[in-house]
Amino acid sequence: MRCCVCLFQQSLQCSPSKMAAGESNSRSSCLNLSNSGPLGNAPPSNSAHSSPASSGGAVAAAGGMNRSAGNANPRSGPESGGGAEPALRSTPSVHNPPRQSVCPSGATSGAASNMTATPSSSSSSSSASTASSSADASAAVASLPSSPASVLVYREPVYNWQATKSTVKERFLYSDEVQIGPETVMTTLYSAKKYAVPALEAHCVEFLKKNLRADNAFMLLTQARLFDEPQLASLCLENIDKNTADALAAEGFTDIDLDTLVAVLERDTLGLREVRLFGAAVRWAEAEAQRQQLQPTPENKRRVLGKALSLIRFPLMTIEEFAAGPAQSGILTDREVVSLFLHFTVNPKPHVEFIDRPRCCLRGKECSITRFSQVESRWGYSGTSDRIRFSVNRRIFVVGFGLYGSIHGPTDYQVNIQIIHTDSNTVLGQNDTGFSCDGTASTFRVMFKEPVEILPSVNYIACATLKGPDSHYGTKGMRKVTHEAPATGTKTCFTFCYAAGNNNGTSVEDGQIPEVIFYT
Repeated sequence: MRCCVCLFQQSLQCSPSKMAAGESNSRSSCLNLSNSGPLGNAPPSNSAHSSPASSGGAVAAAGGMNRSAGNANPRSGPESGGGAEPALRSTPSVHNPPRQSVCPSGATSGAASNMTATPSSSSSSSSASTASSSADASAAVASLPSSPASVLVYREPVYNWQATKSTVKERFLYSDEVQIGPETVMTTLYSAKKYAVPALEAHCVEFLKKNLRADNAFMLLTQARLFDEPQLASLCLENIDKNTADALAAEGFTDIDLDTLVAVLERDTLGLREVRLFGAAVRWAEAEAQRQQLQPTPENKRRVLGKALSLIRFPLMTIEEFAAGPAQSGILTDREVVSLFLHFTVNPKPHVEFIDRPRCCLRGKECSITRFSQVESRWGYSGTSDRIRFSVNRRIFVVGFGLYGSIHGPTDYQVNIQIIHTDSNTVLGQNDTGFSCDGTASTFRVMFKEPVEILPSVNYIACATLKGPDSHYGTKGMRKVTHEAPATGTKTCFTFCYAAGNNNGTSVEDGQIPEVIFYT
């Protein structure tokens, strides 16, 4: 089998260069490379000068060494003719690059493969005779100095030469067969990156993709960011989105770095309640404080969390969740706790320093339907909920309602929205919030804290309890409303029915809750 260095050498493209060595009677002797050695290389000489090749042939100068492929020892040249001086002994080598040179008498030798040989530092006072007799040739060799000639070898560097090769075999490696396991994949990927072997790198990344799971997603995400593998990082983030609870519960979660934690908490697509995200962040902070040899005090937890703390969306929690957890953790300041409690309890809601945009663990484009074809004025409120019953033909996720606002100009409303399972009277989703309107007949978005799953052919009640001045309302309502996705043509059909009980006058024909916002 050819060794890896030989294959490496043969993969380089070399440009011809000149090689000259020695002087004799104002005539240049040339390297005799007409005899090829193993692997197509010429047999180099370790003696001061090589022996004559044949009667009438020129005396060759000393053989060179390919230093770019390693310190390969030259070997003695062949003896021919009438007994030249013995050459210096050396270890045979197969590391010599392919060379070809046939020099006419009196001409400077041309050597293949971007190598240049220089004359010896000590000038040669003897000459190699071109006499026809072997005895004369031997005498000429015997008169040469005994010190070996100096040879300078130079190779032009080839930057990232492996990138031009399509298979692993072409990169001085023995085969394209790659055996990667869980214990070796990361070190192999590191080596492939370091030594620029793209094919081996691709094998490693493919192995990681096939073995990506919720319990190792955070570990692989850290490595993907470290090794600059954006495609693998994206797959890890998608896995975390779909399996957020399992991924956060995995042992490797607390080992990630702060930048990775921030990258995850910034996402709008995590499928977990905010109070549980806060709990996971606290667990990470405890581990990070230990790594930094800090006591796990609330102050140190806040310190190591840094920017990540501001990415927890406390306004999305219920007041009960916030009071039982974050408010008592000591991680938030007193001012932050008070402002968040005010956000939960009063209207208009004061500004808070934390994001109040809902996370949506859904893919695709937001959709909405409107059930009224006309808008009228003056719909009053006295604390009674507006309610309408509905069902759909396919599974969807409702994320909010569109509601009408004031007829008296810009106004703030306080509102509670709910979706109730009709048969069990279970509240599936709700939000106590508020919205501001501009006095127009437009609808104004009021969103749930989390998407509410709606199953096909099941009855639900959409409920909104508003506190504020008289508003616009809808008329000429439709019992069936169909939404068709522009890209796929998929149809989502809503059927609306009267909700029994006190509903503030809202029905299929008139009232509030004109719009349902959802994802499919």
